Amino acid sequence: MYQFKKSYINNALKALEFQTFTEIQEKIIPFAIKGRDIIGASETGSGKSHAFLLPIFERLDESLNKVQALIISPTRELASQIEKFAKEIAAHYEGHISIKSFKGGSDREKEIAWLKNNQPQIVIGTPGKLYDLLVKENVLKIHTAQTLVIDETDMALDQGFMKEIEAIVSTVKKESQMMVFSATIPKHLEHFVQKSMHHPHKVILDKKRLKHLDINHYFLRTTEENRLNDLESLLKTFNPYLAIIFTNTKEEASQLSGHLRRLKYQVTALHGDLSPRERKQVLRDIDKLNVQYIVASDMASRGIDIKGISHVINYDFPKDMTFYIHRSGRTGRMKQSGDVYTLYTKKNQQAFDFLVKEEVSFEFVTLKKGELITKETDQQVLTRAYQKNVQHKQNRLHSKSRKRVK
Repeated sequence: MYQFKKSYINNALKALEFQTFTEIQEKIIPFAIKGRDIIGASETGSGKSHAFLLPIFERLDESLNKVQALIISPTRELASQIEKFAKEIAAHYEGHISIKSFKGGSDREKEIAWLKNNQPQIVIGTPGKLYDLLVKENVLKIHTAQTLVIDETDMALDQGFMKEIEAIVSTVKKESQMMVFSATIPKHLEHFVQKSMHHPHKVILDKKRLKHLDINHYFLRTTEENRLNDLESLLKTFNPYLAIIFTNTKEEASQLSGHLRRLKYQVTALHGDLSPRERKQVLRDIDKLNVQYIVASDMASRGIDIKGISHVINYDFPKDMTFYIHRSGRTGRMKQSGDVYTLYTKKNQQAFDFLVKEEVSFEFVTLKKGELITKETDQQVLTRAYQKNVQHKQNRLHSKSRKRVK
């Protein structure tokens, strides 16, 4: 594992019980410390936060009371999580390192008053809040920053923060280091990267990473009318340590969590309609294991690293199948196994085509007398599909032959 020049960073890693670095940390940290621009793509929970935080501390001038690093995060929760990680490292420094987070729901007037007389050394914030303090109020001075990090960039751009991010980037010195981290690299992000970065070092982890995790994938056939009843029956077949149930909309998440609560399940909801105070309480309940089930929408849960998830349940396939990868990757971590259950209907054939391309092994299951029984494996499904395709080709050739004869 990489040894840092600053002893307090190494001491922090020992205290945090870092045994080894994750793949993305191993591939990024040495280049980030040299000041290279970085593009890192990997799923939530792969260790991206420490991949950029540790180099930031290694390059930090603790005696200089100016903004030296700016970290942009798309959500309040992720900003709070990054702040927590940063303060865990800074706690091992003998002196004081000023770390401040600026995000929606905080006391704006108090922040403005503080910034008029002070500047933090490490700034963490959401795009809208940073734009407000930087551009509208001109109290946050980031032109001195030597490092700019944009975390979960695809999510930030999807949420419509392009204008704010571009304004923030334009304020930082052109020679400053820029690190962009994301779960995926969509085309609009590639355009942004080409325009804003200088010969970045790229670390794009294996797109077929799901097949390397110890995860079992199960698919239960349902209908729109029976979906809720089938979910109830499914939940009775196992007793998870902690399960996350994904829905495609925040409305579904709210309704489903309320329904399960009425059935006496220990459940909480994580979606976009929660107030900042409610979201803090939800995350606190999850952290303390006061709940056994989390019902979440994709956007609300992105960037939040929830530990100990033994089961992932898809109430439906996601509309964008790349989210199936993100959802499934919530379990099967830290050398633990995990189970992913998905309720599907006839309309989901394209979803299975995606999984075949991703080389994900799966099983179809059915419920009989309250028990899950394997119906067929992916190999059986693929064999049948292959045979059907061969038969189709033979029929076409036979039809052409008959036409020639005539």
